[in-house]
Amino acid sequence: MRLTVFGATGGIGQEIVRQALTAGHKVTAVVRDPARLTVTGEGLEVFRADVLDPEAVRPAVTGRDAVLSGLGARSRADAARGVATELTRGVLRAMDAEGVRRLLVVSAAPVGPEPADSPFLDRAVLGVIGRVLRDVYTDLSAMEAELAAGPTDWTSVRPPRLTDKPLTGTYRTVVGGSPRSGRTIGRADVAHAMLGMIDDRGTVKQGVGVAY
Repeated sequence: MRLTVFGATGGIGQEIVRQALTAGHKVTAVVRDPARLTVTGEGLEVFRADVLDPEAVRPAVTGRDAVLSGLGARSRADAARGVATELTRGVLRAMDAEGVRRLLVVSAAPVGPEPADSPFLDRAVLGVIGRVLRDVYTDLSAMEAELAAGPTDWTSVRPPRLTDKPLTGTYRTVVGGSPRSGRTIGRADVAHAMLGMIDDRGTVKQGVGVAY
């Protein structure tokens, strides 16, 4: 497949690029600073652009089979400004202009519903995290609203706390919800899950919880 990755210099973004190249896909990595992209390989195109300018990124999505985004706020201050929403809006406009439909983005578990049988401790922990990172989750919720209002075949992947654990492939996914007591997941496994969902029609226009 021909894939475009936004947020390609982030933890999840670089994993998406690395794993996609290993699987034999052609990858366009959209970055602001090419020096921050440590992944190399045959089939990689590095595209330098400001995602806030849809016209500038249109060539990066033209003719692609899917777009994957690891874009998000790098700080709580960024989240308070709605950075994830604003950046994703630019991607959506570029995709719409080029007629590209498939989009997978990274969100967060607290944006989705809690499991119906979630233990009290899990609910308490999520409640505390939700209060501390309120701006982050408000931004991501607004981002998901942008997705739902647009024409793309989107999937929002919602991990809990991220770690640097190596790829395991043994995570759980729940369409429309979150895995029970799913408290962590490695960035490599989030990337793996996103790549695996590209052709999964059951995840289209859905939030998908992913966790160990």
